[in-house]
Amino acid sequence: MSIATFILGQSGTGKSTSLAHLNPKHVLLIQSIKKPLPFRSKGWQYITPETPTGSIMVSDQPDEIIKAILGTKRPIVIIDDFQYVMANEFMRRSVERGFDKFTEIGRHAWDVLNAAITAHEHKRVYILSHTEETDGRTKIKTIGKMLDEKITLEGMVTICLQTAVINEQYVFMTKNNGNTTVKSPMGLFESEHVDNDLNAVDQAICEYYDIPRPVTQDQQQTNAA
Repeated sequence: MSIATFILGQSGTGKSTSLAHLNPKHVLLIQSIKKPLPFRSKGWQYITPETPTGSIMVSDQPDEIIKAILGTKRPIVIIDDFQYVMANEFMRRSVERGFDKFTEIGRHAWDVLNAAITAHEHKRVYILSHTEETDGRTKIKTIGKMLDEKITLEGMVTICLQTAVINEQYVFMTKNNGNTTVKSPMGLFESEHVDNDLNAVDQAICEYYDIPRPVTQDQQQTNAA
């Protein structure tokens, strides 16, 4: 069983920026909307016929995303931004009448998340998505009532972090304050807030669940010394 983790937050609060310290050779980044990375992105390349070993693919098609999650040999998969997988389909089908489209959009989102939690046991899938306020509670933003009424998406994962900006510092919230869907396993994080560094989060998760991580060149040089 793979480990799927939600990274939730409003636009501009550090979701995509948290990728900055990851090694792109170990990551498949799936962008639902093609956009520049919000950091100096040397080493991050789009997958093209000329650069087949690139780290970034662009797709908002659930079947393509599922195939990529299950097919890639890279240990880390990131979906940015999951909410647009739903929203883009809704906009393409906005002229359709009736409620069937909402059922189908909900099913497609559920299918993607199921792939994220049933991939290879050492694979980590990070699902970045926007939030919305509902009845005074902050939760993942969805389309229509089917997902909200029938399925709690955050309930399908064990780890759900949320971005916050505290004293001009960008952090991840690791513990629920009663008004969010934030959660993490007991002992995974010592603090209520950690730096919004997805590489550090991935390292903590691997150590907690005893998952081997690829050794970087810097680590090899340190071990040799």
